[in-house]
Amino acid sequence: MSILSENIRYLRGQLNLSQQALADSLKLTRGRYAKYEDGANEPPIEVLIGMSKYFKISLDLLLTVDLAKYPIDRILTLADNRIILPITVDAKGENKIEIIPQKASMGYLNGYSDPEYIENLQSLSLPFLRNGKYRAFPTEGDSMPPYNDGTYVVGKYVENIADLKKGKTYIFITRNEGITYKRFQKTSSESISVIPDNDFYEPYDIPKSQILEIWEYACSINTEELGGSGLDMNSIKDMFISLKKEINELKRVNGLEKLGK
Repeated sequence: MSILSENIRYLRGQLNLSQQALADSLKLTRGRYAKYEDGANEPPIEVLIGMSKYFKISLDLLLTVDLAKYPIDRILTLADNRIILPITVDAKGENKIEIIPQKASMGYLNGYSDPEYIENLQSLSLPFLRNGKYRAFPTEGDSMPPYNDGTYVVGKYVENIADLKKGKTYIFITRNEGITYKRFQKTSSESISVIPDNDFYEPYDIPKSQILEIWEYACSINTEELGGSGLDMNSIKDMFISLKKEINELKRVNGLEKLGK
């Protein structure tokens, strides 16, 4: 609990409070509070919740982040005690957009709530993206043409599933798939339905319990030149899509013939 001890001592200092004044606000004796600040005792959950409400800082932050390293006005507090931090800015005051490396799905799953992991990511600034928190994710596979490997999709953080818009594309961070980029269709009590833009793939549902983060498409950055083998690959994809449609049509015709007999 050393991080908590350092944090409550730091926050008390920022508010210019004595131990007695803070203990009174938390309905504790000064001696009991002092043991929490010294790290001699661990506070029970009800006291932790009281501290979180008093300082207006999530339990996640209080227990896991050295707040002295990150000014409060540069910490973004999200729903359900989730945090994204730090909110860094460049010399012009533009919000930096962290870049998740290619082939790093599992790394992001392990580090998405770790401030040191986020802080060490490369970043960029786009002056036309303001009023929100943005992050750049790599795309993989062929389920969302025209985005191929080497493309980064920049997403704006979505706090609530209820804010999803039908037909819009989103980056979904899930426990089982990692980073996936799909078009939102609808939501139910237990899951959301998404669909790839490539007709070769079927729509499917993502359980809400598996969703860690959602980022709405803001723009894309292509790091590889179009043309050459990329066009050949697109032709191959089109061929498979056409073949799939023909197979489905044959199945439909055969089914009608069987019914006719």
